[in-house]
Amino acid sequence: MRTYIALLYSIVLTPQRRVVMADLKAMAEGLGFTNTRTLAASGNLVFDAPEMPIRELENQLEAAFPDAFGRHVDIIVRDAAGWPAFAAGNPFPQESAETADQVAVRVMRQPVPATALDALESYAAADEKIALVNGDIWIVFSRERPNSRLLGAVGHKRLGIGTSRNWNTVRKLADMVEL
Repeated sequence: MRTYIALLYSIVLTPQRRVVMADLKAMAEGLGFTNTRTLAASGNLVFDAPEMPIRELENQLEAAFPDAFGRHVDIIVRDAAGWPAFAAGNPFPQESAETADQVAVRVMRQPVPATALDALESYAAADEKIALVNGDIWIVFSRERPNSRLLGAVGHKRLGIGTSRNWNTVRKLADMVEL
């Protein structure tokens, strides 16, 4: 058995319905996953499953999701053993310590090529920062601009399937899976 982290793209299904974490756990347990637990009410699931390719786990979760919740949601899975190193690779430690809620990472299903970084930087405001680490996009968002142009620039249509998590969530997931 291995421990995995599943990150849902969006837990808002309709304006009236959100994914309830107890229901998400039940769905995962219905797939035979064990030791299921969630972090907050924001679509983060940690579970144990037999060792298998990540894409197979994503397929299983995504196939079960419409039956449980009524529509498709993209789900990114990572091996939990690598999550602490992922968190330690945060290229913005000072900003994370000062304003953790303004630092986020777009966790990608397929790595974003380095060539995309130049195009993304053109969307960043003067007080924003962006970095590419192992194919995932780390961003320090502006405190002055609540509607960053980077949000649209890192979306599915441009870069492929991914989901964003703020530094607090990344750090708490690392705490959950560290032995």
